[in-house]
Amino acid sequence: MRTTITFIIFLFSSTFLFAQTPVQSYFEWTNLPFTKEELSERRDNLMSILEEQGKSGVIVIPANDGFSFGETFRQADDFYYFTGLELPNAILVMNVANHSVTIYTPERDLRFENGSRVNDFPGRPLLNDKNITEKTGVILASIDDFKALMDTESKKENTVLINNGRQGDIAYASDAYIATYTPVQVLLQALSNKHPKLKHENIYEAVANVRMIKSEAEIEIIRKAATITVNGIKQCATKIKPGVDERYLEGILEGDFKINGSQRLAFGSIIKSGPNSHWPWRILATHYNRRNRVMENGDLVIFDVGCEYEQYVSDIGRTFPVSGKFTDRQKEILVMETKIADEIIKFLKPGITFKEIQTLTNSIIPADAKKYMQVGLFFGHHLGLSTGDPNISTAELKPGMVFTVEPWYYNHDENISVFTEDMILITEDGCEVLSADLPRTPEDLERLIKG
Repeated sequence: MRTTITFIIFLFSSTFLFAQTPVQSYFEWTNLPFTKEELSERRDNLMSILEEQGKSGVIVIPANDGFSFGETFRQADDFYYFTGLELPNAILVMNVANHSVTIYTPERDLRFENGSRVNDFPGRPLLNDKNITEKTGVILASIDDFKALMDTESKKENTVLINNGRQGDIAYASDAYIATYTPVQVLLQALSNKHPKLKHENIYEAVANVRMIKSEAEIEIIRKAATITVNGIKQCATKIKPGVDERYLEGILEGDFKINGSQRLAFGSIIKSGPNSHWPWRILATHYNRRNRVMENGDLVIFDVGCEYEQYVSDIGRTFPVSGKFTDRQKEILVMETKIADEIIKFLKPGITFKEIQTLTNSIIPADAKKYMQVGLFFGHHLGLSTGDPNISTAELKPGMVFTVEPWYYNHDENISVFTEDMILITEDGCEVLSADLPRTPEDLERLIKG
């Protein structure tokens, strides 16, 4: 009996001991999306541009905070672009003078730690994971050593080079009682408080010059994101009919995104019908219930949607008739708007500027439509790791640039709004429409609804 009890205790304790989830390494959970050679070239390109501009100092790029708050962790764009890594709470430092590159990282990933549930949390080493350095070619150092580095730079009154997110002077965190700050603003505030002799310089333009030109590997990822979005809109179009609400269509669309491999949305899906279609997304998003209108016969429903694939985004738009058929006036406006888009796309090629695109577009918009088609510099925006990828408005177009063409038309007077948005890749001798598989003529859009 005693032997049996001892054996049972042994089995129980062995089971308990072996129930501990083993420690997981970084690359057991994720892959490096780009070769270390490409990542190294990106970093060298940035430092070379800064050298050509006569700038010196250390480039500092923070990662995102490493807690998910109900959503999966998403790395900060610049950190991801220059490292390919999802390391949380880390800081990338590049020295322009000697082109050295170091990531200052926590010793372990806090997302994999929980003292009260040790068996369920396997732990994940970061600092001492040799595979990270081997695969990326970047040296890792303890985040605790970052302060000493900044102390040294501060004593020399050196310059910290940082992407402030837009052109112009460095913008620091305000003293507002309520505000949401980016990792860059948090870092800048800490540098100002702890290392007051440091100088800070905005390198947005240098970062934009590097990130505006997509590599072949980036283009293939963006192409996949575009394909997923095109397929999602096609599937969703077959569900358009009177009595269906906007949020139902969002569910169909976003479910199809996930089925086809998208990890998350590029932005909150904008599906708006009838009176809602006349309002920009920022106004509609202020009221959740306003984004759930039941569609009626005679309405138009606008899709302005995109998915994210491997952290790269898509952004595509189309307009559909809820009844399944456009009225003559709706068709007339849609044909006018898509004709403008076609003229823009036909004009696109390396060497021209966005200002020239705007000049062309202004010349072909009918006079009676101009007040309904106000838009920014070049009737679109750059795409990459975000729908507002860094860009220089005065830049000439170059092969590898990816941006949207979207000359929208919002008419509150006639209660007719139409929207067509396509993703464009600049090539060696012109451009490629990455969203070309999605129909855009009135007749083809009507056929999509019928399935």
